[in-house]
Amino acid sequence: MASMVIYNAKVYLERGQFAQAILIEGDRIRAVGSNEGILAAAPADAERYDAAGRTIVPGFNDSHQHLQMVGELLGSIQLLGASSIAEVQQRTRDFIAKNNPAPGTVLHGMGWNQDYFTDESRLLTRADLDAVSTEYPIILERACGHILVANTAAIERAGITPDTQPVDGGAIDHDENGQLTGIFRENACGQVTCIRPERTVESVAAVLRLAMAHAAECGITSVQTMDLRPADWRTTLEAYRLVQSENPTLRVYHQCNFMNPADFQSFLNEGYRTGMGNDYNKIGPLKLFVDGSLGARTAVMRAPYNDDPDAQGIATLTQEEFNTLVKMAVDNGCQVVTHAIGDGAIEEVLNGYDTVCENGENPLRLGVVHCQITDLPLLYRFVKNDILALVQPIFLHYDMTVVEDRVGKAMASTSYAFETMRRLGIHTSFGTDSPVEDMNAIDNLYCAVTRKNLAGGPEGGFYPQERMDIYDAVDSYTAESAYVSFEENVKGRIRPGYLADLVVLSEDIFTMPADELRNTKVDATMVGGRFVYQRS
Repeated sequence: MASMVIYNAKVYLERGQFAQAILIEGDRIRAVGSNEGILAAAPADAERYDAAGRTIVPGFNDSHQHLQMVGELLGSIQLLGASSIAEVQQRTRDFIAKNNPAPGTVLHGMGWNQDYFTDESRLLTRADLDAVSTEYPIILERACGHILVANTAAIERAGITPDTQPVDGGAIDHDENGQLTGIFRENACGQVTCIRPERTVESVAAVLRLAMAHAAECGITSVQTMDLRPADWRTTLEAYRLVQSENPTLRVYHQCNFMNPADFQSFLNEGYRTGMGNDYNKIGPLKLFVDGSLGARTAVMRAPYNDDPDAQGIATLTQEEFNTLVKMAVDNGCQVVTHAIGDGAIEEVLNGYDTVCENGENPLRLGVVHCQITDLPLLYRFVKNDILALVQPIFLHYDMTVVEDRVGKAMASTSYAFETMRRLGIHTSFGTDSPVEDMNAIDNLYCAVTRKNLAGGPEGGFYPQERMDIYDAVDSYTAESAYVSFEENVKGRIRPGYLADLVVLSEDIFTMPADELRNTKVDATMVGGRFVYQRS
């Protein structure tokens, strides 16, 4: 069994406790301690890694994202950070010029956000995309993933007309003349994305390899990812098996998205349950959606939007439908995590969880993903049944620019309440929802501890009473994420017997000023006792 000694390090164990060295045997940590003690205990042939005084933390575990979409984005039209409609158009033209796709190829991109546009702060339309190409069908998803715009070629290929009705939980926009604008919302997005080429095992495997390499660069050693969907979950799962059989660099816990009982029952009938699999490829919870996004005003609110009294969000499941799926999962021993952003959506989820949790216990670790718009009574309901919160501090970068407009200052002041959640004892784990935001772990930590955007504002932070300290933020990204996947006894800490998943950082994040945290680089990432990334 191969052995390695990492020494001359500042190894984070838990709050205020550090070691100098780690002894690794195979894929596990055998011992931690002083340089002298660990070097003396190491086999003579052990590989040695001099950390040169750098800080080492457990591998970051992203508790909610979309790994397959990350890989697809890396190979498609990249629109994150586009500052105008004209820039979106030019990036799309550049992609066509560079890749010269065959005539009629469906082109896809993701990441635009109209709130960043400096020419016109509005949603894109099919006319904007028609100005780029009428030959290629083009589908561009908003950064949130809950709205997309399609050009005329894409709409016509999908067979959609002004008379087409949206599926339940979706919306298709029309202009004042009743013509299609090209905007599709929530569940209706699938009515146009269906024209994209059918995925194959090898095509999915190819994008997963891209995404896993990016994860390693970001210090991510585990992801909890929502890639398994009714249309092609078998293909996706087989692609994961293929990639993980080659040279595994990332541990995967699948959040399985089945929004109706028939599809979920088919999955159950094939024997899949939470916990099935191995250390690199494991079935996780049923993943549900009950609303949309704040930026798109499709998050479900208990009161109308402050800046649009005619809007209150779009519910993607009724209370009855949600309760039915939750009961199915629990009856079959499956965990459930649910996308809920608005306070109305969170209330619906907690109502549903109340029907299956007894005596304040939550043995299947049911959770709420995002849980952004909250007040204190809602958070106490998490405490009541020990419900988990899977949050994304990086969302503050954008959301702080719109949340007060959307919900008013009073509600904004009790939202994104990460420190209050921690203080109440709610199991709070960190993710990025990548590719909605980048998988960058350091930026995520920065937003959690400063409550500032990536440009460093506002002064003092956005509702700074909700700032977390760096110890709690790191623990939320490691130990708490491991708790979500029932792996807190093998992941999330640097302890004997735990998996050797580690990150070497360029700076001491525990002593540096919080405002300087973004200067930190991931110097190396280790998974299972092997370095899967080293910064050159």
